[in-house]
Amino acid sequence: MPRDCLFCRIIDGEEMSEIVHTDDDVVVIKDKFPLAPVHLLVLTREHIPSAHDLTDEHDELVAACLAAARLVAEEHGTADGYRIATNIGPKGGQAIPHLHFHVLGGRQLGRIDDAGDMS
Repeated sequence: MPRDCLFCRIIDGEEMSEIVHTDDDVVVIKDKFPLAPVHLLVLTREHIPSAHDLTDEHDELVAACLAAARLVAEEHGTADGYRIATNIGPKGGQAIPHLHFHVLGGRQLGRIDDAGDMS
């Protein structure tokens, strides 16, 4: 795992973060800069730069990410409505080049407009 990757260091326990779920494939943490009352990040244990880098061999990993997202949405009381999103590359809003999925909920979510507002 790249030592310069913040998410790899969190997964390895070298950086502090509020972990809400772990399993063999993923680690789920609370986002430090939440955009909604529930804002969790599903991190893949395997370092993959973004969803653009996924191949057919990652099908089970993607399924594990979505299963973890469903589980933590239920555990955080937002199973009645939430958003799962991933960003790809800096132009797509990806700040950390490690595949992760945002789970956002806990309030009425609006549409995502061109300015990136996820209100």
